[in-house]
Amino acid sequence: MTRKKLFNSSTDHLTAERYGTAVPLGEPTFETQVTCQLLNRRSHRDFRNDRVCESTLTYLLACAQSAPSKSDLQQYSIIVVEEKELKAQISQLPGMDDWVDKAPHLLVFCADLRRGWRITESKGLVNENNTLDMLVNATGDAAIAMMSLIVAAESLGLGCCPISVVRNQIEQVSAWLKLPTGVYPFAGLGLGYPADEGKTTIRLPQSVVVHRNHYDDSHLLEQLHTYDDTRHGLTPIPTEKQLHPERYGIQPNLKWTDNVARRLSVRERRTFRAFLEQQNLALE
Repeated sequence: MTRKKLFNSSTDHLTAERYGTAVPLGEPTFETQVTCQLLNRRSHRDFRNDRVCESTLTYLLACAQSAPSKSDLQQYSIIVVEEKELKAQISQLPGMDDWVDKAPHLLVFCADLRRGWRITESKGLVNENNTLDMLVNATGDAAIAMMSLIVAAESLGLGCCPISVVRNQIEQVSAWLKLPTGVYPFAGLGLGYPADEGKTTIRLPQSVVVHRNHYDDSHLLEQLHTYDDTRHGLTPIPTEKQLHPERYGIQPNLKWTDNVARRLSVRERRTFRAFLEQQNLALE
């Protein structure tokens, strides 16, 4: 792809939208279609009815498989949910939103250590790496593959939204997908042609996320206060998006850090560890 130098660029507008404020990029600044697409990325939960053709889906799956993989182990699997009844079952689980069933396509990205187990056994060797470290590697593989598919899909005018809620009812989802031992569902992905443009989610400033040489959060609370005010001024949290109102009530002018604290103060997915052990995924 050809790079071009920007003077009055769309990049300035896109970064300002992403951070909620102008970001000095300095000179020279370059953009490509890919960088602009990433800066403009949005999650889509409202789709048109038309489906993605099979050849395009196969193409997108090839893009997913082109992602980097730890030690070339390729420890992930992708379940393409094609049966309407199965998709409807998954979409009706507690915590799922209505849009999941309406999305033309549902994919589930899984961390998969089982394939490696079978390869090792087939060579007459003993697998000594059923470990927490290997599980983290497999989860990373699944996540990077999913993001690669998202980038490819959005370049074709498609929209996507990851679905972590599949882990809320992980036993049921795994049973429906007939996942064997050594495999767990990391996240779902809704895919289709978006019915609207979606909205940009304002991200934390680089001063919070990016550290130079050493980790330093000595100014975190002041930086978060500024971020809260910026984000609230542009995209306030609607009442229905306030988390755990049964415990904390409805708060006027609730901000991002308030909602984060609410989420993290209530334990989620209590059965996750037990499920991993049931799947013979060691946590040592």
